[in-house]
Amino acid sequence: MPKTDMELLALSLPKPDQTMPQFPPAHPFDDDKLREECGVFGVIGVTDAANFVALGLHALQHRGQEAGGIVSHHPDEGFNSVRRFGYVRDNFTKQSLMETLPGPLAIGHVRYSTAGSKGAAIRDVQPFFGEFSMGGAAIAHNGNITNADALRRELIERGSIFQSSSDSECIIHLMARSLQRNIPERMEDALRRVEGAFSIVAMTRSELIGVRDALGVRPLVMGKIGDGYVLSSETCALDIIGADFVREIEPGEMVVISDEGVESSFPFRRKSSRFCIFEHVYFSRPDSIIGGRSVYETRRQIGVELAREAPVDADLVCPVPDSGTPAAIGFAHESGIPFGMGIIRNQYMGRTFIEPTEQIRNMGVRLKLNVNRALIRGKRVILVDDSVVRGTTSRKIKEMILDAGAAEVHFRIASPPTAWPCFYGVDTPQREKLLAATMSEDEMREHLNVDSLKFISLDGLYRAVGEAEGRSNSCPQYCDACFSGEYPVEPSDMIKKGFELKAAE
Repeated sequence: MPKTDMELLALSLPKPDQTMPQFPPAHPFDDDKLREECGVFGVIGVTDAANFVALGLHALQHRGQEAGGIVSHHPDEGFNSVRRFGYVRDNFTKQSLMETLPGPLAIGHVRYSTAGSKGAAIRDVQPFFGEFSMGGAAIAHNGNITNADALRRELIERGSIFQSSSDSECIIHLMARSLQRNIPERMEDALRRVEGAFSIVAMTRSELIGVRDALGVRPLVMGKIGDGYVLSSETCALDIIGADFVREIEPGEMVVISDEGVESSFPFRRKSSRFCIFEHVYFSRPDSIIGGRSVYETRRQIGVELAREAPVDADLVCPVPDSGTPAAIGFAHESGIPFGMGIIRNQYMGRTFIEPTEQIRNMGVRLKLNVNRALIRGKRVILVDDSVVRGTTSRKIKEMILDAGAAEVHFRIASPPTAWPCFYGVDTPQREKLLAATMSEDEMREHLNVDSLKFISLDGLYRAVGEAEGRSNSCPQYCDACFSGEYPVEPSDMIKKGFELKAAE
């Protein structure tokens, strides 16, 4: 039988057997990639909204593969919640489960843990739910709260009892302590205490709510489906359910969608937008639209800029699949060097494939990628990848290319050197583990033992995303802290733990 509002709260309590499975990385080389943050999706005004949310989360799976959850509301049956570990396709495609999530209003979340403990319990899986005097509300958060530690200590000292290790739960407790008259106003009140980055999809009994932080660091868009509305992290998730794109939720904007339509407000002080530039480089799906621009076309243009900035004599331009492919196409077109799929990706290797022996695990990248030897042999090869984080994968791929008989290996990277951690919803290694934080470009080339290594410049990246004059040092148009070390929101919790900001030049 569907759970009532109060019974739903019990679902948030930890259970002894509900701990996060200790999966190996989704792919053998994922420890050398920046992890996507999370994905959020919500629908109102359609029959069986949870089914649409499940489809939307499937389209957003690249933003989080650890776990997912859906909360729905039915006027007669109240709130219902399902949260599961693993992929959407393995959990939210079962009819018997989806029938427990009735109603015309639902929200969902796919998770990769950027805050809270790794290997955490089911209680850390969103959406989170709270019961207030004016009714229940659920919330799904993409981003990271940079003052969460301070807020948590304060709230616990004032009597709050936390059920998770997630920074997002702070929002629910702040809402509970607010004296405002309704849930949207309580959310506004709570978010004024929050620092960092957030794109939030939330729901009450009759409203779907979307809100972005004043800098608009994380994405959020609105769509229309029949008489209903959709909120999503990316436009690609609108396509899968046949929804029409309406517009992006603006930085600092809150929308409250109900049977009466869409109500928009700007409860936070206006600031210049600082959207995450890495969404263009890697995080977003290439078939999404950001700021009116195709992500695929932007990545292709990154390759064009990279070819102009760092030309090299070679015989073949080869992408590191799949994220390096659009940039490699652009590089090949601009340079006139033939494009070829010199590396083939195994599409069918799942998260838990072959765990048994150390010998198998040491195969690493070869489980996921294989070299097209007939194409590579004897060639001077340009490998185009989206980024270099620790450099471990780049070394292994280079070795595979040389083993296949390549004459030379040149790396071209479609982002500037990643030298600083992200505190706004991206799981980044500690700074000392970032290759570019401890080595110059020449030192990285020697470390990787390649014939040449070049990164696109920060100005070149800005030109590729449509800023013709490049990056303005006085007022950058994007958040590029992972490259520049210039944080638009001070990471106060991390500073208290000893993190040192970039020294003023």
